[in-house]
Amino acid sequence: MRSWNYSAKVEDDIKVARAVAREVPVSVKKVVNLTRALKGMRVSEARKFLEDIIEGKEYAPMWRHRKKIAHHRGVAAKWGVPQGKRPVKAAKYLLKLLDNVVANAENKGLGSEELGDFERNLRIIHIAAHKGFTLKRYMPRAFGRSSPKFRHTSNIEIIVRYEGSS
Repeated sequence: MRSWNYSAKVEDDIKVARAVAREVPVSVKKVVNLTRALKGMRVSEARKFLEDIIEGKEYAPMWRHRKKIAHHRGVAAKWGVPQGKRPVKAAKYLLKLLDNVVANAENKGLGSEELGDFERNLRIIHIAAHKGFTLKRYMPRAFGRSSPKFRHTSNIEIIVRYEGSS
């Protein structure tokens, strides 16, 4: 059986919570830019950012895989790159992962405050997306031919640190 570890090493494991989403049915190309944007944010800020992407109010910056992507107003001023997209499916899965890491932090007993203050005291110190397995399928075409159709998956990991007083 294949073993799996987090790609980041954390020294102070007492104030840290982790979560992972494996084999998410979203391509790594869609997730990698969102994870880069979320790194260093507080969980409450990250939640607001992802909800705005899902509702269509904000664009995610595109540092990688940005050829032939349109420029959008405000993206360059905030992130430093003019290209932006709204990867809604990836944002939904990252929102679920944020809920999971907040629940893990609560279960670990990192904070005893109400949920709003608790999320403001959690900071994302590591978030990464890695390539998962690829489902290889073939679609029949005309004249007895076939075309490949690949379903890409991703593994997303997140580590948060509690920065409040407890």
